[in-house]
Amino acid sequence: MNAKTHAVRESEIERRWYVVDAADQTLGRLASRIARILEGKHKPTYSPNLDSGDHVIVLNAGKITVTSDKLESKLYIRHSGHPQGLKQETLGHLLARRPEEVIRRAVKGMLPHTRLGAQQLRKLKIYAGTDHPHQAQRPEPLA
Repeated sequence: MNAKTHAVRESEIERRWYVVDAADQTLGRLASRIARILEGKHKPTYSPNLDSGDHVIVLNAGKITVTSDKLESKLYIRHSGHPQGLKQETLGHLLARRPEEVIRRAVKGMLPHTRLGAQQLRKLKIYAGTDHPHQAQRPEPLA
């Protein structure tokens, strides 16, 4: 009996490209599906210390939906560090201004808050419309 555990190497990882249509999908559920693919948890070779995930292209970012009254109640807050430097923006306002940023922030919160998470987030490509410049990678629709 062989009791050795196979550890995958960075050179053995095969990356695929997936495309997701975000139209009429709930923000949080979509973000959790995307984060799972970016981390590589859908693969049998998943390792928590390696970036074994795939690339994800999100289309129609401006057409996502949210439940309840989150368009008015959910706030994105940041502070510049200076006096009176608090900036607040509602989800509805940010969705109208920069729809890509809404999905990026939701997915970023579900990834590890380390350098590995930053590396995984770089594999996420988000577009407000239906066109994307990644046809050469032959992306597959995400099931």
